[in-house]
Amino acid sequence: MPLHSLLTVLADNQAHHITELAHAAGRRPELLNALWQQTPPHIRGLLRQKDGFWQLVRPLALLPENHTAPHFRVEVLRETTSTNEVLLDAVKRGEAIHRRVVVAHHQTAGRGRQGRVWESRAGECLMFSIGYTFGRERAELGALALVTALACREALAALGCPVQIKWPNDLVAGLDKLGGILIETVRRDEQIHAVIGIGINFVLPKDVENAASVQSVCEAKILPADLLDGILSRLHQSLPQFDGHGFAPFQAAYQAAHRDHGREVAVLHEGAVQHEGRVTGVAADGMLQLLTEAGEIRIASGETSLRLPQQLANNNTAEAAAPVRYLLLDGGNSRLKWAWVENGNIVATNHAPYRNLDVLHEEWLQHGAGVSRVVGSAVCGAAKQAMVAARLPHVKIEWQTSMKRGLGIYNHYQNPAEHGADRWFNVLGSRRFSNRACVIVSCGTAVTVDALTADNHYLGGTIMPGFHLMKESLALKTANLNRVPGKLFPFPTTTANAVAGGMMDAVCGSLILMHSRLQARNGGEAVDVLLTGGGAVKVARALPEQFTLDNSVKIVDNLVIFGLLNWIEQA
Repeated sequence: MPLHSLLTVLADNQAHHITELAHAAGRRPELLNALWQQTPPHIRGLLRQKDGFWQLVRPLALLPENHTAPHFRVEVLRETTSTNEVLLDAVKRGEAIHRRVVVAHHQTAGRGRQGRVWESRAGECLMFSIGYTFGRERAELGALALVTALACREALAALGCPVQIKWPNDLVAGLDKLGGILIETVRRDEQIHAVIGIGINFVLPKDVENAASVQSVCEAKILPADLLDGILSRLHQSLPQFDGHGFAPFQAAYQAAHRDHGREVAVLHEGAVQHEGRVTGVAADGMLQLLTEAGEIRIASGETSLRLPQQLANNNTAEAAAPVRYLLLDGGNSRLKWAWVENGNIVATNHAPYRNLDVLHEEWLQHGAGVSRVVGSAVCGAAKQAMVAARLPHVKIEWQTSMKRGLGIYNHYQNPAEHGADRWFNVLGSRRFSNRACVIVSCGTAVTVDALTADNHYLGGTIMPGFHLMKESLALKTANLNRVPGKLFPFPTTTANAVAGGMMDAVCGSLILMHSRLQARNGGEAVDVLLTGGGAVKVARALPEQFTLDNSVKIVDNLVIFGLLNWIEQA
């Protein structure tokens, strides 16, 4: 993938000449700017260009796919469900995972302790899992997370990043969490195979409270490769020692690194306070020693959480004001998309075809409690709306239509009742990503190209068949054209390629025409382009290079959802 290769080279925070970057990406140097327009928004603004050199203002937690480390087998994945899951599945297949390391740039189903979701955007978090086979019994591995936390802490300290440990295995800077560890074990062939999952924030996670990052805590800029190698080097020494002698050799060092040693704390189980007292130490088996009014007790990690008094007070305040939660629905022609929202932030998204909405029903059973409103935009028709309602029993869905005015935007459509709700909420959502005049293109079953002025007048737009409908029409209505579309070329010389090029030229041409009309109406001022929908990426790639260099072209997933959220929040 050219873009991923480009980002991996730039991730080291060093200056790179465009010839080196072009070689890595497999593109000509003059095409790099167009390629860069495809980067996620949180990365795009980090680039600085000078005298033919490109440099990011900070490192990214991205490793080259050929990264190696002494004593371990390292595998770098661009994306996976969970690095822990990769190794657990390998054990179940009978594969050896001892000293095998899996690193992921993005996880679609990352998880932490107590079933929590571990989320991050590309380049923001160093995420990896280590496989290790122990001769000890599972019951004797309770302190493995503590030993791992100590190794991480020592590696960070060696790189100029002073952090502490919150028992049992959180890496913290004061009250803020920098990283976490999840240990999962499988017994096979009379051995215990442990998967040690580690996640360390390189950039402050968006909309996550009480978080710290390598960038915000450390004295110098740290490269992810150096941190990974430092952690693995220490684990190479400590894991065999732990396997042979248990936690006792690490007890003193861990206790010195423990943030809460000698402090008053509360121990919570499932959110409720179980014990309160002063931490007197960590035992040789890794259990927490707590002096309470009833005397000294020992606590295993399990499903417990440790809190300082000030954190407990904050939790109580947060519980007094219950979070405001919504479920937002985007009922397209062929698929339903949805998003779970809490306190104005999208916390999870998903999608499914209407023929099988079981996953929506399952998520509702898990997360529906406390949802105050279910709000949707639909162009799918009454029958499919009824299918959605059937999977959300006993819930009133507020299906919204296009409006004459909303969020200060005036709708010039002659009859808003016949204006697609998806087009309207795309317009409302666009204001999260552009404050200027913009062309909003939705590439789905149909392609819509809409115009919004800088002073919030929605002027209307065009509708054309999407790629699948164009292909279907050619197949049904034209002899000898019922074939799979080919590849895109400037001058196609096969019928299959001509079909592919014709469809893409139609969409790109419509976009460019609308852009030129809006720019002329806007007195020549800049006009942004927002692309959304399943075909957005390939349209962005097909636009003329000069057009993408001269204009801001952004790809935004779930733009309808953002429009619904903007409308609800202002209302």
